[in-house]
Amino acid sequence: MSAEEETCRIDVWLWRARFCKTRSLAARIVETEGVRLTRGPMRVTLEKPSRQIRIGDGLAFSIGSRWVALQVEALGERRGPASEAQSLYMLMGASAPAGSASTGEGRGQDPGS
Repeated sequence: MSAEEETCRIDVWLWRARFCKTRSLAARIVETEGVRLTRGPMRVTLEKPSRQIRIGDGLAFSIGSRWVALQVEALGERRGPASEAQSLYMLMGASAPAGSASTGEGRGQDPGS
């Protein structure tokens, strides 16, 4: 099975990526708030925790008052430390803090200066 064909349940992935402390909280976010999935031209709302995601999928969801938009970079094998969890996704758009990337993106581009 190639990397493009590998899948993971959305609730498991949210838990592995440390967006939720437990899988049951992740499942509740999916069921009550819904998670928006973008895969190529397809855009759907995932409303069941058992729905599968793939590497390259775009996800958008809210946690509390915070809106998160990201791209899935890896599915992960376990719920590891925060540094491992952050390698599972790349934040997109306004949800990414300026200058947070280790590659130096965003540095020196402060719109207020």
